[in-house]
Amino acid sequence: MSHVAYELSTQPACWERAAELAPARRTVLPQPGERTAIVGCGTSYYMAQAAAALREDAGHGETDAFPASEFPRHRRYDRVLALTRSGTTTEVLDLLAALRDAGVRSTAVTADPATPVTGLADDLVVLDFADEESVVQTRFATTALTLLRAHVGAHTAAVADDGRAALAEPLPAGLEDCGQFTFLGRGWSVGLAHEAALKMREASLAWSESYPAMEYRHGPISVSGPGTVTWAVDAAPEGLAEQVRATGAHWVGGRLDPLAELVRVHRLAVALAARQQLDPDRPRHLTRSVILGAGEEAVR
Repeated sequence: MSHVAYELSTQPACWERAAELAPARRTVLPQPGERTAIVGCGTSYYMAQAAAALREDAGHGETDAFPASEFPRHRRYDRVLALTRSGTTTEVLDLLAALRDAGVRSTAVTADPATPVTGLADDLVVLDFADEESVVQTRFATTALTLLRAHVGAHTAAVADDGRAALAEPLPAGLEDCGQFTFLGRGWSVGLAHEAALKMREASLAWSESYPAMEYRHGPISVSGPGTVTWAVDAAPEGLAEQVRATGAHWVGGRLDPLAELVRVHRLAVALAARQQLDPDRPRHLTRSVILGAGEEAVR
């Protein structure tokens, strides 16, 4: 079994631990009414998008999400929350240092406290039980999102139950020979759709795209047809499934909590990688953390 296959199988248990941890860490997480930005890189950025939408939906205040490299430093926030599994990613560390110098309060959620992020963030939440051996993020990212989801009152025990169902049930039939995947989300699950597409690209090298569900009909549906898949990780708009099937594409509708639907995508990505004799733990050209030297620019 690959590291990533094992790690994705432990996600529901990690979510339960994160939900239990959330009350104890509530004072270092964004408080109701604080103008907040959530930042990350790659997978962590997509979790930031989901968490920002959840926080605003819960009425906790204005919340934005940015890649750490694109944070608008001219804006003022009461708190910046950084998601960083490794605690070493250059763009995150550079931003936290700038925020410290500007007097902006920051919190980092990380899997490894013995890293430079500890000395740069004002507050820390450690999810070491969700750390990973694989280069590819699965359980840390979804566990960090669960922490933030629980913090705003949007997590229930049913989420972990759906996660276990996603691990136990067969994958949708007929997808193994498909070469193009489109993932759709709505509201907070748009970030999960982007993450689903990233995982499919990283692990199986498949052509994958992602869109807000209503935007998919404004052009992107033109790429759908026989041999392609359109997968909604959340409840789909009325009539969309019929439109996709009319193109000849495979349609997969979200039945479980969107986080559990992402687990189904994780499983499919690993299965497709194995079918192609690819290493899902170490996708080509990727490293666990992007650490840049002077004069270099980030590529991930």
